[in-house]
Amino acid sequence: MSKEKIRIILQSFNHLILNESCKDILNVLVNEKSILNIAGPISFPTRKRSYCVLRSPHVDKDSREQFEIRRYKKIIDIHSTSKEIINVLLLLDLSPGVSTELFSYSYK
Repeated sequence: MSKEKIRIILQSFNHLILNESCKDILNVLVNEKSILNIAGPISFPTRKRSYCVLRSPHVDKDSREQFEIRRYKKIIDIHSTSKEIINVLLLLDLSPGVSTELFSYSYK
């Protein structure tokens, strides 16, 4: 009997939307009977990217604006006995602003 390991990687710029989509995925997976184990959501370190921009193009080199973009990332691992879980996850509607990647592995 082969088992499936499914890894879902979620990324977003807004941590509140990311947490809601993780809860939505876990609520759908609780009702499935073929799931052996769920690990996650596991939080990864926040990646910060900061930009420094001059306010005026010609004078006042000391006057600058600083901007920052934060990217949040979480991973959910699912161990199951059927491949039907992938179809359930693909039909799930997540909020816009959340990027998802789905990986599937088979093992014995």
